[in-house]
Amino acid sequence: MIAALTVAERQNAIALSMLVALCGLIMMIVGSDDLLGAHGVIVLLFGLGCFGLVLSKYFEPEPPAERLTHYYDDPTKVGIVLSLGWAVIGMFFGVWVAALLAWPDLTFDAGWASFGRIRPVHTSGVIFGFGGNALIATSFHVLQRTSRARLPDQVSPWFVLIGYNLFCVIAASGYLMGVTQSKEYAEPEWYADLWLVVVWVTYFLLYLRTLQRRKEPHIYVANWYYMAFILVVAVLHIVNNLAVPISFGSAKSYSLFSGVQDAMTQWWYGHNAVAFFLTAGFLGMLYYYLPKRAGRPIFSYRLSIISFWGITFMYMWAGSHHLHYTALPQWVQTLGMTFSVVLLVPSWASAGNALATLNGAWGKVRDDATLRFMMVAAVFYGLSTFEGSFMAIRAVNSLSHYTDWTVGHVHAGALGWVAMITFGSLYALVPWMWKVERMYSPKLVEVHFWLALSGTIIYVFAMWNSGIIQGLMWRTYNDSGTLAFSFIESVVAMRPYYIARTLGGALFLLGAIVAAYNVGMTIRLARLRGAAEAGEADQPVPQGAGDAALQPGE
Repeated sequence: MIAALTVAERQNAIALSMLVALCGLIMMIVGSDDLLGAHGVIVLLFGLGCFGLVLSKYFEPEPPAERLTHYYDDPTKVGIVLSLGWAVIGMFFGVWVAALLAWPDLTFDAGWASFGRIRPVHTSGVIFGFGGNALIATSFHVLQRTSRARLPDQVSPWFVLIGYNLFCVIAASGYLMGVTQSKEYAEPEWYADLWLVVVWVTYFLLYLRTLQRRKEPHIYVANWYYMAFILVVAVLHIVNNLAVPISFGSAKSYSLFSGVQDAMTQWWYGHNAVAFFLTAGFLGMLYYYLPKRAGRPIFSYRLSIISFWGITFMYMWAGSHHLHYTALPQWVQTLGMTFSVVLLVPSWASAGNALATLNGAWGKVRDDATLRFMMVAAVFYGLSTFEGSFMAIRAVNSLSHYTDWTVGHVHAGALGWVAMITFGSLYALVPWMWKVERMYSPKLVEVHFWLALSGTIIYVFAMWNSGIIQGLMWRTYNDSGTLAFSFIESVVAMRPYYIARTLGGALFLLGAIVAAYNVGMTIRLARLRGAAEAGEADQPVPQGAGDAALQPGE
């Protein structure tokens, strides 16, 4: 990894590492009486660790110049491993959070283990840790193959990947210490947000620079989705996290927005984070890895472009459906509801396009668990987008809002769509990256598929049932016109469903552990068989014309 860098690149890496360590030292000093100082220690150690890693290989011989004629896949390999590590961590905390609702004493009287602290560790761990690393890793792979161009340098991809994971570590550790903005999917405080802006702008520029160098004149649709994911998430993150810190020595800050404006900004961000982080980026995965694995061209390229522009335009206006029956103006609520319903058209266009691509390849779907992950992901994407449009209707929302039905809807998308397409893509990608014919154990891929599908169904059905029962109990009146059930009675009625939810989550976590083991053993097997030498030499950039994503095989 370090040996593949030139001496000049190693010097740049050392300079960046020392700059990060210096920032950590400053945070530690100015925040000595605040939790900012604790994060300063983490940043300092992180920077020194990267410095030591580069220094340990600094005097290795320079890599041959011919490396520039090959794809640069080392960041993708590390990103895959980091993604699976965060999957296990994030899903473990998710099972713990679910169990707390059925067995509240599982906090063990520890403040850091309270629901309010470990719940964002779960959400950030799976969304940003697992999902974010998978998006970065696969985007580097897809970008190079579809543009037939190597990444423009070897330092910025590492800066993006390692810097992004530093952000994830700061976020997760901060939650356990009680450092939070209390914004859904945007809990990290101001200094973590500033760091992510630096990393994300570098990511955006890296993507543009690679596309600028492309040998393929056509920009394949997967790159459209990845670029939308990178660009729009940057805009959302910057606007939603505009804040003023109490002081530069304090971790605490206050949002520039207040009242209903703050709520609208937050859910403009929150819903579009779902749209562009958890949808657009993963559609980029779908449009590359599904046709590659199936060995068939995408059913309709034109439909994929129409879907792209429909999703990009319509999602921006849908966030206000999270604020029905609030102080938000009625016309803004109606606007969000309307666009949410219309959004079903481009969403189903992508889901239908994916399933139609599998026509003539259903035999492969039956026999190949990796392709089955992708097929089920497309099905859940279609189901989740229908449900989302349905729940945005004001009359339906009056029953579903603030209930577990919303939790079930979110996890139908998160487990059934996002995680399934991610695991399917990683199972396709790992053998290509480590130059082996197949995964260490195809049977374990099969086991993982059924664990994941069973866990998703149990979880989602439990939350659908509990949510609808909650909504009905909260709006049931007796003959005298008062509520028939107290709130605590509705909580007691939910306990069997919370136990089922924990079971479903545990099955999904077990599947993630199986995946991590299978990938780890695949890497180990590749090294034991001497395939590491072939893997060290990156795949040559093909000189033929045509879009790599439309051709079967790697």
